[in-house]
Amino acid sequence: MSNNREMPLTSPQSGQDDDDSLNIGEYFATLLSHKWLIISVTLLGLLAGFFYNFISKPVYRADALLQVEEEASGLVSFEALGALGESSSSVDAEIEILRSRMVLGNVVDRLRLQVVAAPRYAPVIGEAVARRFRESGVAKPWFGQDQLAWGGEKIEVERLDVPDYLLGQALRLTSGETGGYTIEDPEGTWQFNGRVGERLQEMLPGGEELALFVSYLKARPGTEFELLRNSRIDTISALVGKLSIREKGRGSGIVQIALEGHDRVGQKAILDQLMYVYVRQNVERRSAEAESTLQFLETQLPALKEQLDAAEAAYNSYRLEEGSVDLTSETQSVLASVVRVDKELVDLQQEREELRQRFKPEHPRLKALDGKMARLQRKRAELDKNVAELPGTQQKILRLKRDVEVNTRLYTELLNTAQQLRVAKAGTVGNVRIVDEAAASTEPVAPKTPMILAGSLVLGFIFSVVLIWLLRSLRVTVETPEAIERNLGLPVLATVPHSKLEDRLAKATKTGKSKMGLLALEDGEDDSIESLRSLRTTLRFTMAESDRGGVLITGPSQGIGKSFVSKNLAVLLAQAGETVALVDGDMRRGHLHREFGLEKNLGLSEFLSQDLGFDAIVKPTIVEGLDIITCGERPPNSSELLMNSRLELLVQALLNTYNQVVIDAPPILAISDAATLARYVGTTIMVARAGQHPLAELEQALKRMSMSGIKTSGFVLNDLDTTRMRYRYGYSGYHYQYKYK
Repeated sequence: MSNNREMPLTSPQSGQDDDDSLNIGEYFATLLSHKWLIISVTLLGLLAGFFYNFISKPVYRADALLQVEEEASGLVSFEALGALGESSSSVDAEIEILRSRMVLGNVVDRLRLQVVAAPRYAPVIGEAVARRFRESGVAKPWFGQDQLAWGGEKIEVERLDVPDYLLGQALRLTSGETGGYTIEDPEGTWQFNGRVGERLQEMLPGGEELALFVSYLKARPGTEFELLRNSRIDTISALVGKLSIREKGRGSGIVQIALEGHDRVGQKAILDQLMYVYVRQNVERRSAEAESTLQFLETQLPALKEQLDAAEAAYNSYRLEEGSVDLTSETQSVLASVVRVDKELVDLQQEREELRQRFKPEHPRLKALDGKMARLQRKRAELDKNVAELPGTQQKILRLKRDVEVNTRLYTELLNTAQQLRVAKAGTVGNVRIVDEAAASTEPVAPKTPMILAGSLVLGFIFSVVLIWLLRSLRVTVETPEAIERNLGLPVLATVPHSKLEDRLAKATKTGKSKMGLLALEDGEDDSIESLRSLRTTLRFTMAESDRGGVLITGPSQGIGKSFVSKNLAVLLAQAGETVALVDGDMRRGHLHREFGLEKNLGLSEFLSQDLGFDAIVKPTIVEGLDIITCGERPPNSSELLMNSRLELLVQALLNTYNQVVIDAPPILAISDAATLARYVGTTIMVARAGQHPLAELEQALKRMSMSGIKTSGFVLNDLDTTRMRYRYGYSGYHYQYKYK
C-alpha cells in the first residue's frame, strides 16, 4: 500500500480560473515533483558526456603563415581596365592555387597520403584504450581478443600498389613471427606472405599486380591491421576538406593555413610539404617568362651573328676592291644618324611586340609607341634622301658601314640581354614568403572536455523535461480537488497532504520492525492528521443527512491510501469520545491487523463462513473506544461470502453497539466487494490519489457504484503535493497550518 497524505487546500476565491490553463508555477511544480527523474536522467547525460569524451580521438591543429607580396603597378586609364594583365597576383588567386590539385597532388604524392595503414581495434572502446597505453611494449589483449590491437602496435607502409577495383577497399594484414606477415583481400580469395623490410610483389588472380613494402611493424603475432589505398583524386578532395586557408585581414596579404587531424606530427608534415611545394611553384612560375625570353634570344643570336659576319665581309671586300675608301665627315654624320634611327626603330619594334602580347591595340602605351615609330620612320626617310645626294662610292660604303654597325650593336645588346636573363633566372624569388613555419599544438583542440560535459548536462536536463512532458501527455491524471468537483460534480470532503512520517511507519510495519503503524498516535499534529480531522467534522454533517449510520471507504484501485484514511479516521473518531468499530472488509489483501499489532485470524471471513458469535471476532485496540474486526484468513470465495445474510446482521449489530462504524473496503474497479458492503451503510466515500488516476478511471468507479444502487457522498483527495500546489497557484492558493508548539 502506498501512503500519501496531503494538507487541506481550499479553492482560490479570487475569481481567477487557475485550472483552465497551466501557468509557470504549474510547470515548475511538475518539474519539482519529478526531481529525482530529472536528477537521474541529467546524471545519465553527464555519464554519457564522460564516455563520449573518453572514446573521442584528440584533434590537433597545425598552422602556418604566408605573405603574398603585391607588385606595385602604375596608374591605368579606363582603357586599361580591360587589359589582360599588369596587376600582381591577387591573394584570392593564391589561395585557390594553394587548394589546387597541382599543389595538393604533389603533397599527396610526396607524403604517400593515399596509403592508410592502422591496427584493428575493438568496437567503441578499443581505440580509446589503446590510445592511453603508455608503456614501451605492446599491451596484453583484453577479453582474449588477441587479434585486436590494445596499445603499442605500429605499422609503417612505404608502398602499396593495387588494381583499380581494390581502391578504397581495406586489405587485412596479420602480423606473424620474426618479422613476417600475411596479407589477404576482404573476401579471402587470395593470400600472400611477406616480410618486413622486403618488397612483396605478387600477381593477383585477375592478372593484376600487387606491390607492398612494409618498412616497420610492431605487434603481437596474430594482430590484424587494415591497409587501404585510396584514389589520388579522393585523397586530394579529403585534404581540401580539412584545410582552412584564409587571409588575415582584408588586404593584408597575410594568409593563414591551418589543418586539423588526429596525427599531430602528420599534420605538421603535411603543412611543411604544402608550403614547400607552393613556394617552389611560385618561383618557377615567376621565372618562366625569363626562361621563355632567354630561349627566344638563344635562337636569334646565331642568325644575327651570321648577318654581322656577312656585313663585315661585304664591307671589307668593297674596300679592297675600291682601295682604302674613307668616309667623309658629311657621310659619317649621316651614317651616325641612320644607325641611331635604325637602332631606335628596332628597340621600339621589340617593345611594341612585348606590349602587344599584354595589351589591346587601343591601349595608350601602344598608341604612343606607334606615334614614336611613325616619327622615326619619317626621319629615316629624310636621311635616305640625304644619302641619295651623296656620290655613288660614298653611298655604297655608307650602306655597308651602316649594316656592320647596326648588326654589331644588335648582336652586342642581345648578348647582354641574354646574360642578364640568365642572372635573373638564377636569382628569381617568388612574391610569397613564409612568415611562420608550420607548428602543431601541443594540446588537443578537440574534444573540449568542459564544453562536452556542460552540453551533456544541458541535454540530459532537456531530455528529462521532454520525458516528463511525454509521460504527462500519455497519462492525463487528476491532481487538484477543483478538477474532481468540476468534472464529476461531487464534493471533495478533504485533501490529505503527503506525510513522510507515515512512509516510515508503513515501511517499518511491513518489514516487521514495528508492531504498530498509526500516524494519529505517533504525531497527532501531522498535517495529514489535521486534514483527516476536517474530514471527521465534515462527516458529521454528511452522515446526518442519511437515515443509516456507518461510513464505507473505497477507491478505484489499490495503492491509493484508503486503508490509511480508514484507520486514522477511526482513531480520530475514537479520540473525539465516540465508540468506533473499524472493519477490515478486504478479505483478500487486508492488512489493518498489522497496524494495530493484532493477528488477522478470527475476523470477518470466519464470521461469515462459520457459526461464530459477535463477540468472538471483535478485538479491542490500544485506542480507548476503538475496536476492530480484522479481515480473517483469506477465503477462496470472498464475493460469495459477502452475499451471506450474516453480513447484514453483523453491520446492524455494530451500528447498534457503536456510535460510528468505519469499513475499509477493497477497490471497486478490481472486485465488487465494495458495492456489496456499501449496501448496509449510509455514507460511501471514494478515495483518490492525486496524480495517479485519469479522470475516466474515477468516472468508471462512480459508475460502478451507481450501477449497484450506491450513491457516493464525496471524495477524499489523498497524496496532494502541497509544495507543488503552492507553486501552481502562487498567492491565490492557501495552505493553513495551526499547531501548538
